[in-house]
Amino acid sequence: MLKLVALGGGHGLAATLTSLRSVTEDITAIVTVADDGGSSGRLRRDFGVIPPGDLRMALAALCADDDWGNAWAQAIQYRFPGDEGVGGHALGNLMLTALWNSTGDVVLSLEQMGNLLKVKGRVLPMAAVPLTISATVNLDSSSKAPAGRVEGQVAVATTSHEIVDVELLPHNPPATLEAITAISNADWITLGPGSWYSSVIPHLLVPDQLSALVKSKARKVLIMNLDAGNQDADSGEAAGLTATRHFEILLEHAPGLHFDYVIVDPSSTANPESLRARMAKMGCELVLEDVSAGNLHHDPAKLAGVLKKIFLEK
Repeated sequence: MLKLVALGGGHGLAATLTSLRSVTEDITAIVTVADDGGSSGRLRRDFGVIPPGDLRMALAALCADDDWGNAWAQAIQYRFPGDEGVGGHALGNLMLTALWNSTGDVVLSLEQMGNLLKVKGRVLPMAAVPLTISATVNLDSSSKAPAGRVEGQVAVATTSHEIVDVELLPHNPPATLEAITAISNADWITLGPGSWYSSVIPHLLVPDQLSALVKSKARKVLIMNLDAGNQDADSGEAAGLTATRHFEILLEHAPGLHFDYVIVDPSSTANPESLRARMAKMGCELVLEDVSAGNLHHDPAKLAGVLKKIFLEK
């Protein structure tokens, strides 16, 4: 059975996990833990816990495809109405917070939650502490000198300013041992899609995790965002970046990391042959396939077909 590790966060990672379920049951999701908005932000501020939202979404994506799993996947995604008390909170976020407060162990709590939900695979945080994303930005697009900072995942994801660099606070955060072990033992590793600076690149800013990725003998697949190369995309942090520039920025944050394949939807590039040549110079193969469900979301079934072809035929 193939051992797969998927890194990312939010809806992008959920789409990848849904796709991978049709390939194998040996899946480890490693999830960004820097969210500071909505229910996750409130629980983080009130209880000092790792933000649970992206972890909850990963668990829901890996729930068993039977009556029990489908019921629980729907239940943990349920969001209470209103904005006071439990209003605005997702049930799964409250359950994870309760487990963490009672066990004091994030990984154990996720295992207990996974057992209840009968998930196919495992969900782990990329770091053992809650993280904050901080970005250096150009406040004046006519100037090359960085002139400001934006702090927090929500602020970074929605900034209208050009991002020059990102970092995690605290610096050099501790990776989870279980995540490092999974990366070391994997046959294949996927990264993305997701908010480039606030969900994808943060995985490369945890030193021990990046070291494990570089050293791992697993073959690696980067799944490019559907808005890559869309100059008109209302994509905040990555607006106007070409698919090639997305890839270059990623590697700038991870010297020594090599990807074997990069999946790009045809809608994301106006010059596929130029992109293919550029990827080849970087030592990776461009996989140009329709993986879009429309509205800048990946279609899990289409993505599953492409990933199966890569995993089983390449």
